[in-house]
Amino acid sequence: MLNLTPGQRRFLRAQAHTLNPVVMIGDAGLSASVMKEIGASLKSHELIKIKIAGGDREQREAMLNEICTTLDAAPIQHIGKTLIVYKTAEKPVLVLPKS
Repeated sequence: MLNLTPGQRRFLRAQAHTLNPVVMIGDAGLSASVMKEIGASLKSHELIKIKIAGGDREQREAMLNEICTTLDAAPIQHIGKTLIVYKTAEKPVLVLPKS
């Protein structure tokens, strides 16, 4: 899992504020095709929002952890049924602050 400083997380939360969810997770949960789509979205966008249709808070938290550990990404925020995830691209678009 990618580690970020609190300042970098704050910066990325601000950047994600205007984003729309690009991946929706349905009742089937984290299938291989959903993980593949999340990976492709992170590769092209770096910072994405993911919307989850169901589940309780613990299930959503487990999904966020699984996404981040599997794809080597950083969890930015989990509010309600929305997850924000970041992964540095090969050619970064977002320039993170140092602290």
